[in-house]
Amino acid sequence: MSSAFVREGEYQHLQDVTPNLSALLLYLRRENGGPVREVKSYHSEKHGREVFEMSDGLTYALNENNQWVILLH
Repeated sequence: MSSAFVREGEYQHLQDVTPNLSALLLYLRRENGGPVREVKSYHSEKHGREVFEMSDGLTYALNENNQWVILLH
């Protein structure tokens, strides 16, 4: 998304999104310009936390600071 079309103060970073799934889905909808849905969620032994695979092709989780991050496989 081009920052030229975003009003000052509207842009939000992923780590600033409220740490709940509804807020993540709203953020992803705005960022992707359309609906994004949860495909699968599960506890990952590798990452030691709950992870969420989304229809945008990325996997998200909350880090130790309770901030959303994208997990790389």
